[in-house]
Amino acid sequence: MGVTSAIVLYAVIWFLTFLVIIPIRLETQGDKGDVMPGTHAGAPEKHFLKQKAWITTGVAALIWGITAWIILSEVISVRDFDWMGMLPDRD
Repeated sequence: MGVTSAIVLYAVIWFLTFLVIIPIRLETQGDKGDVMPGTHAGAPEKHFLKQKAWITTGVAALIWGITAWIILSEVISVRDFDWMGMLPDRD
């Protein structure tokens, strides 16, 4: 895995993790009972984005480390997914 591949893999894992972490502990204006005029009741009252971004960075680094180890050690390789036998044989 090259440097560019590793960076792209981390970015994809980071954004996917961020999308999972965003709704955790989300307090909406409707939950608080204090809906500002002109906003939706589902709009966040407190979103804690900075804290969630730091948590995401740590969790994504852990997931990326495990994934990078699996790729580099070839515990699972592309050939494991070649169920149709379309890849050429490696000598």
